[in-house]
Amino acid sequence: MDTVSTPYGRVPVTGVVERFGCGAVRSCTPACAAIFETPYGALEAQHSTDDLRRRTVQAVSFHENGALRALPLEKPTRIETPAGPMSVELATFHPDGSLCRAFPLNGKLSGYWTQEDEGRLARPLELATPVGAIRARLIGVCFAPGGAMLSLTLWPGEVVDVPTPAGLLAARIGISFRPGGRLRSLEPARPQAVPTPAGIVQAYDLDAVGICGDVNSLGFGPDGTVSRVSTTLTRILASGPHEDERTYVPQERESLCGDGEREPVPMRLEFGGGLARIKTRTEDGWDELELSAWTLRAEPFLREFGRPFGRLGCAC
Repeated sequence: MDTVSTPYGRVPVTGVVERFGCGAVRSCTPACAAIFETPYGALEAQHSTDDLRRRTVQAVSFHENGALRALPLEKPTRIETPAGPMSVELATFHPDGSLCRAFPLNGKLSGYWTQEDEGRLARPLELATPVGAIRARLIGVCFAPGGAMLSLTLWPGEVVDVPTPAGLLAARIGISFRPGGRLRSLEPARPQAVPTPAGIVQAYDLDAVGICGDVNSLGFGPDGTVSRVSTTLTRILASGPHEDERTYVPQERESLCGDGEREPVPMRLEFGGGLARIKTRTEDGWDELELSAWTLRAEPFLREFGRPFGRLGCAC
């Protein structure tokens, strides 16, 4: 049996071993049981498969300095994270060996194993976050090298209440934090009113993708003011120099179902550095308005759609 030398000892391997230019192992696939001693305990790398959710053995990867980078685990393993205990199937690490991301589940979705199948294995976790204890099913949690929580990604369908500078907001998909603990962003679970330099905006992004909670549509600056927001339920009236008047409204597009139905496109707003930046179409550039020269006013807006708050469900 072939083996490779790592700072964690010799690892029995199968298949291709990737290496850095210096010769250090970049990634390898364990051929049998291999134990890695980490600050979070002795962790056993995945080396077996099953017929449904783990049909292949995932490789262990390393940083160029030899430290673990990603470690798929043979079985759910309880570790102590900076936010509390978690049972994980995949852990990633910073070059200094500290925990970067922890994933409670690591099944491979396929025609034989669906998101619903994987979701039945997800269990609620209670973790200490910068905004207080949160209990929910999670896809993953991200930490800074010093242990500060940077983000958490919620399981699809999970909603948690989050205290924010704009009040208590219901969040889905993800929540992110600055290294000092201040709230950086969250994904609104439904249209919710938030204050901005333009006035009250109904924050909600129906295009939000629930893959990672690191960056979300509702963002907050270091001072707690709204720095970024998406909406389909607010329009912006802008009055500028030389009696220049502009109106920004969320646009529309054909439904992804392709059946002639129309659906709204979220309008993006950003604030900072004395500017307001507005984008009404994904493919268009940003309009930049100096707040010292322009007066902005937010007003309620609603097009005539069958489902103004979300995408139409396709029957096919």
